[in-house]
Amino acid sequence: MAAIVYQTNKQTQITYAYESVSCWDKEKQQSRAKRRCIGRVDPGTKEIIPTRKKEKADSLPTSDTSRSFFGATYLFDAIGDKLGTTSDLKRCFPDTYKQLLSTAYYLILEDKNPLSRFPKWATTHKHPYGKSIPSQRSSELFASITEEAKNHFFRLQGKRRVEKEYWAYDTTSISSYSNCLKQVRYGVNKDHDPLPQINIALLFGEESNLPFYYRKLAGNIPDVKTVKNLLADINLLGYDKIKLVMDRGFYSEANINDLYQSHLKFLIAAKVSLKFVQSELDKVRDSIRTWTNYSQKYDLYSCSTKIDWAYSQDRPYKGDTLKEKRRMYLHLFFNGERALEDEKNFNTMLCTLQGELESGKKVQEHEKQYAKYFDSKSTPIRGTKVTVRQDVVNEAKKNYGYFTLLSNEVKDSIEALEIYRNKDLVEKAFGNLKERLNFSRTAVSSDQSLDGKLFVEFIALIYLSYLKKGMQEKNLFKRYTMHEFLDELDVIECFESPGRDPRMGEVTKRQAALYEDMGVVPPASLQ
Repeated sequence: MAAIVYQTNKQTQITYAYESVSCWDKEKQQSRAKRRCIGRVDPGTKEIIPTRKKEKADSLPTSDTSRSFFGATYLFDAIGDKLGTTSDLKRCFPDTYKQLLSTAYYLILEDKNPLSRFPKWATTHKHPYGKSIPSQRSSELFASITEEAKNHFFRLQGKRRVEKEYWAYDTTSISSYSNCLKQVRYGVNKDHDPLPQINIALLFGEESNLPFYYRKLAGNIPDVKTVKNLLADINLLGYDKIKLVMDRGFYSEANINDLYQSHLKFLIAAKVSLKFVQSELDKVRDSIRTWTNYSQKYDLYSCSTKIDWAYSQDRPYKGDTLKEKRRMYLHLFFNGERALEDEKNFNTMLCTLQGELESGKKVQEHEKQYAKYFDSKSTPIRGTKVTVRQDVVNEAKKNYGYFTLLSNEVKDSIEALEIYRNKDLVEKAFGNLKERLNFSRTAVSSDQSLDGKLFVEFIALIYLSYLKKGMQEKNLFKRYTMHEFLDELDVIECFESPGRDPRMGEVTKRQAALYEDMGVVPPASLQ
């Protein structure tokens, strides 16, 4: 008679379900129990999620004898099941989801190799598609990805995310050599690459540490212009009760009004030079640097105040403009080290400008700065005499070290600071996209191929982000790089023979522990 037994791993807090069968041991003349792991228990639904071995038993046995690497792709399969990525892709791309997954796996494991090397990788690895994808076929695969299917995937993924978390929004630039891509334009390149570019906008969950939306933009679109379309996409995708955190490049009165109109919670940085910020800052310049306002954790001073935002909304259907007050929290911060650094850089700039004026070697691009900070007189006998405009210099320096955050929800300044600093997760995600996934420069020749490849890169980024969060939580980066971690598992083999179920090779205790650290049931051969 079989029974289900539950056991929790004390180190990982993962609960496993075992099928326990009682039997009689003739040699020892006593009753014994044989256990077989049948899966892990979902902490929310309490359902048993089957092990990979059980899932494979329902598939058709292979027709060829083979030995292939399966340890890392096994991990990806399990992550895809846990996050719902595999099932969501299957719903949106029923005919090609296996090719999409295999390509994403390849991009993660072979981060520096082009897709033309996929056929060689496919012969040595077990992966969802199970067959090779030549370069021509991958181009066709990318071109087959439709906007409708992508949006369907974004909707499904968005429903799986934590509702109460803040979603970090940011953009990055991807350089391109191509003259065939319509949206490649010269713009503000964030990597200082002197090439035309496209821009990528990304939404990233601060608690889940997972991306779930992106959009491709023309390379010359500034950040501040992207918010209106972001809000339209959020509405189209059916996301609600969301909270956005953005840097000051996205600030404008129009964007703040749109956020209020969309009933969204937000936290956004703004320039200290704004009139309403200066008004509040002047009230606390002499009091902000007191002990009660000091944060030892962040080594800065802060204070918060509630203000009224002058909300306005054009209403074409009524032919008027709605104007009213909306509640907002203004958070002010002062960082002494930042003030010293700003002043040092400013003094260096003034020295350079003064030297150019006195030597007569003026730079055309600096004419406005000469006029702003200096008075200069030139005579045939005495030459050029330069005098600094101290009142202007003092005015420029008075805001050094200060920065501000605005929110319609967060009341506490330190809480606001912590939420804002978590925004660097999206910047690290861009780093993964460009470096680990080899997408710093586009190498495609059509807009369709670019759109499709970017989507597959996005899928790979989901897996990579999950792994990175898991490694950070378990302090694994002290022992492994991401590459070393995946290599440790990638050496595990899978054996397949005609008429037999796939069989996993030997797995060490250390490898099993790594699976458990990622919240994944180790291969069934260990049980």
